Amino acid sequence: MLDASARQSDDDSNLNVPVALDFLHASAPWDTAMRLAVGTTPEPVPFEKERREMIEVQLRRRGIRDERVLEAMFQVPRHEFVPPAFLKAAYEDRPLPIGQSETISQPYIVAAMTLAARVEAGDKALEVGTGSGYQAAILAYLGAKLYTVERNLQLAEAARERLARLKFAGIEVIGGDGSEGYPPAAPYQIILVTAAAPDVPPFLLEELAEGGRMVIPVGDLFHQDLLLILKHHQQVARRVLDPCQFVPLIGKGGWPERGGPLL
Repeated sequence: MLDASARQSDDDSNLNVPVALDFLHASAPWDTAMRLAVGTTPEPVPFEKERREMIEVQLRRRGIRDERVLEAMFQVPRHEFVPPAFLKAAYEDRPLPIGQSETISQPYIVAAMTLAARVEAGDKALEVGTGSGYQAAILAYLGAKLYTVERNLQLAEAARERLARLKFAGIEVIGGDGSEGYPPAAPYQIILVTAAAPDVPPFLLEELAEGGRMVIPVGDLFHQDLLLILKHHQQVARRVLDPCQFVPLIGKGGWPERGGPLL
């Protein structure tokens, strides 16, 4: 996805601030947090060094300082969401292929989208483009009730099994055209789109609740802007967050499956 290396903050005052150990709390969906909650000795955190470097160098240095978002990014085991061949690269500052011509986004982009969405516990959220399930896990960790739609049925099933194995609750994985949204559960306080559309799909605007937030990359097939869409009194406001480059959103509200550069 986006190479955000150019977005480093001039403020380096927080570079040596360690990630707080209270990130490991009882609501975390894996055993380390539960052992800490009852006062027993935890097992070593897999890839702990890499996780802390991701937080401090890739996120905090670039202006992601919301402690809830940083906690979620530290706690959710990104290495569980990448193919085995890329295990050692899981926490690196880049997107990684997950098969089926899709990718897991760069950590900074996942954190930036999550921060812009202002996730609160109990928010009903729609994710368009499940991929490996990593962004879904971040949203669920923060307490969202999530519906996530993936057009590739193999990826959808793999994500469903992975999220269940890792004990993430409150996530429904749906196979289908996410560019049309998911009307049965609408409206949503949050909509996150993890693929690039030529414009904001009208289906998604209709499903965004009053006061809702949508984060979506919009542009051509090679360059997009990450947008924050706000809906208030049936009026829609747009704010540009970052330049980016995502895989295309395929479907009725996105790009055609065949034709032009997508062949």
